[in-house]
Amino acid sequence: MNILVFQHLDVEHPGAFRDFWTEAGHGWHAVELDAGDPIPDMAPFDLLVAMGGPQDLWQKDELPWMRAELDAIRTWVVDWGRPYLGICLGHQLLAEALGGKVVPMTHPEVGLADVIRTAEGVADPLLAGLPRRMQSFQWHGAEIGTLPEGAVVLASNAACPTQAIRWGRHAWGLQYHVEITETTVADWQAIPEYAASLRAALGPERAGGLGAEVAPHLGAFRATARQLNDNILSVLAATSRE
Repeated sequence: MNILVFQHLDVEHPGAFRDFWTEAGHGWHAVELDAGDPIPDMAPFDLLVAMGGPQDLWQKDELPWMRAELDAIRTWVVDWGRPYLGICLGHQLLAEALGGKVVPMTHPEVGLADVIRTAEGVADPLLAGLPRRMQSFQWHGAEIGTLPEGAVVLASNAACPTQAIRWGRHAWGLQYHVEITETTVADWQAIPEYAASLRAALGPERAGGLGAEVAPHLGAFRATARQLNDNILSVLAATSRE
């Protein structure tokens, strides 16, 4: 299987998913859009994964590559009907590519937080085998304010009602992170935009200790990421048989 990855920051990569793909012998190709990498011919790929980044959807007129990315996602999901997974910014890009609207949050959501699966989420194949209440890692100051037509909410919490969505039978977005590794917090803290939202959300003292707060949960996040990875690959296998 060939996986195409859209990245918007070099340190916001697929994390643990890379290990799972390598173990299974899948090929994957990362395109660093913010650095000017062109979107390749997407036809040879089986799965499109879009990661997070410090950019916001209301910057799309300032960032020509974001407009091109939205067009590519729309082609992939709507015209070709191929499986898609968006994480954080990738989740928001899916919504806007399909006609939804992303808006600023009143307060950024950063750090450990539970998300709760909705009734639709309990029945969804991407989240199969996961608990109804799941711990997540959050780092975002925007959220989906208006869902695209046909989208359903799979998980929610008080800070952000659209923590996970599905469109059709093949396109998913997760506002939260489970792919994080032991270097993620330190890597992201070095990004000025992320550091500012971290301090705003948690205060300087707790912000400084976020890495230590997250460390005991990395094993559980990796297990959740593996389950999600297995689930989406199962969806891919079922789709290929149809």
